[in-house]
Amino acid sequence: MTDKASIIFLHGASSSGKSTLARMVQDRIERPFWHISIDHLRDSGVLPLGRVKAGDFRWRDMRAPFFAGYHASLAAYAGAGNNLILEHILDTPGWQGELARLFAPFDVLFVALHCPVDELRRREQARGDRPVGSAEQDALTIHEGRRYDLELQTGDGVEENVARVLAAWRGERVGSRFFEVSEGK
Repeated sequence: MTDKASIIFLHGASSSGKSTLARMVQDRIERPFWHISIDHLRDSGVLPLGRVKAGDFRWRDMRAPFFAGYHASLAAYAGAGNNLILEHILDTPGWQGELARLFAPFDVLFVALHCPVDELRRREQARGDRPVGSAEQDALTIHEGRRYDLELQTGDGVEENVARVLAAWRGERVGSRFFEVSEGK
């Protein structure tokens, strides 16, 4: 733990439990942290999703500038001294490298959240707000070739995982594996 802004980066498939974990960490950590994710922006009405659904705009045309702005905003929040608990899915080549450059001045704890595919399918179906199969696709691809500061399993329970995140954040670290970006990541 340092005096510079901290980012607890939760990386896992859609429906893996990142939001639940983030909320509980935020409730228990001794410093103020923003909990931020794409879902917060989507659910707040920032994006013209009704117009996308109506066919007025195409998400694929909006996606790259949206994420470039989102990533830059995260660095701006941290640069202003805000600690972040960030939920993200690094599903696009180059994103981790881009974020590693943007997050270089900050203390980053890179956390993988793994969830069995059968459980992801169940959660995705229960949520009903994701394309069917997206969670499974994430689970099979997003962790490949990445190295983490901490790896968690949803089966260990949220209480145990919160305790592990807090212990890792409070503990002494020299650097973060987040900045060990492999080719294409």
